[in-house]
Amino acid sequence: MAAASGIAVANIYYNQPMLGIMERDFPGQPITGFIPTATQLGYAFGLFFVLPLGDIVHRRKLIISQFLILAVALVLAALAPTAWSLIAASLVVGASATVAQQIVPYAASLAEPEKRGATIGTVMAGVLSGILFSRTLSGFVGEHFGWRDMFWLGVPMALAASALMYAVLPDHAPVSRMAYRHALRSLAHLWKGHPALRSAALMQAALFGSFTVFWTVLALYLATPKFGLGADVAGLFGVVGAVGVFAAPLAGKVADRKGPYFVVWLGTILTIAAWVMFGFWSSLVALVIGVIILDFGIQSALVSNQHIVYALDPGARSRLNTIFMTAMFLGGAAGAALASAAWTYEGWVGVTALGGALGIVALAIRGFEHRRPKAEAAH
Repeated sequence: MAAASGIAVANIYYNQPMLGIMERDFPGQPITGFIPTATQLGYAFGLFFVLPLGDIVHRRKLIISQFLILAVALVLAALAPTAWSLIAASLVVGASATVAQQIVPYAASLAEPEKRGATIGTVMAGVLSGILFSRTLSGFVGEHFGWRDMFWLGVPMALAASALMYAVLPDHAPVSRMAYRHALRSLAHLWKGHPALRSAALMQAALFGSFTVFWTVLALYLATPKFGLGADVAGLFGVVGAVGVFAAPLAGKVADRKGPYFVVWLGTILTIAAWVMFGFWSSLVALVIGVIILDFGIQSALVSNQHIVYALDPGARSRLNTIFMTAMFLGGAAGAALASAAWTYEGWVGVTALGGALGIVALAIRGFEHRRPKAEAAH
């Protein structure tokens, strides 16, 4: 399940290190710079409208079908004749890649309560591997073969993941018999009824926005005369950041022992520390060290926030994940769009200020949630 999740989520990051190459292929079409934003928005759309199905249909069939749709979407991306058509294909790629988030709550539901954090961490390690190594792979393929070949390469990987899930997943009955429209309506009730869900979702939206700011601009920053490096080197930062893969299972185990809130605090502080390093130490070494700290912090907070959210209502884990992940990827989409604007108008200084500010917003949300129960108790 970890491997399939990684293959799925990788598809929404292929375009980031190849953005400069795509812009050269579509001269005079400035909308090309918003391809990563379109992919993130597609992912958010799929999370909101597709993920609730996990509670009311057979997850195994749903997961297999989404991988098949993803393969078709990748073909459309590889054949896209214009930037606008590539943006349209990217929306479908993003929406179908949400199959990764069908798998994570499924794994949580199969785990014993005392091992749920470690189980989520294991699957999320696969997700993080997909996120980071996707950039390494696409940076290399894009630089040496072209960005279209990267999307063609993604087609057989999606088909292989579909076959893998067909072979190994158990076929459990749906946990709820409610109609789809009622499942969508219930999202509002879950949001209103669980303050911890609201806090975790908004906090992770800010943190993932901070994460996306860095990865959206990295290839453009490395291509400046200061470094003069290509997309393949930008992709290699995925290997460096893969140190964060170890954060997910470790954070899950610590959350099982000490509680998830401690890990959430730690992850947020590490995220802010990474941006301080990016802002005050302008060198390739700072980027290498900072990306390790950033990925470690973001993934630690993510696994722990998921641990909190999945414990709220075992019968609604897919819908809880819908709310949590939709908020998170809307934050990612906003981060990508804001990063493009910050880079255009203020350069790397503006980017570091933006990334750090989003980390501080996340810290403020956690602090408010930490104080809220005390304030309520005082009354």
